Amino acid sequence: MVLVGFVVMGSLLPAGSPVLAAAGRLPLTDKAMHFLAYLGLSVLPVVGFRERRRGLAAGMAMFGMGCLLEFAQQFSPGRGVDLLGLAANGAGVGCGVLLAQPVRGWMG
Repeated sequence: MVLVGFVVMGSLLPAGSPVLAAAGRLPLTDKAMHFLAYLGLSVLPVVGFRERRRGLAAGMAMFGMGCLLEFAQQFSPGRGVDLLGLAANGAGVGCGVLLAQPVRGWMG
């Protein structure tokens, strides 16, 4: 839940916020941050849910959350909808779900 909170906060803060300014100084592109955040968001439920189908559904639902947050950014000062960001979110979710499969197998 903490990671979800950070992603929601980072997605909806105004463009000039100190948090986004600090994130901008990281040695990662904006799209890499999107990718890594959504990779993490999707891996956790796939691995964490006891029932495989529920874990996959929750992991894939992170893309829906990303779509909603991307749309909501247009209401945050200095922010807007970014289709490349949305693509990075989707790529992160897809890779996260795929990478989590062997981990589920190792966990039994």
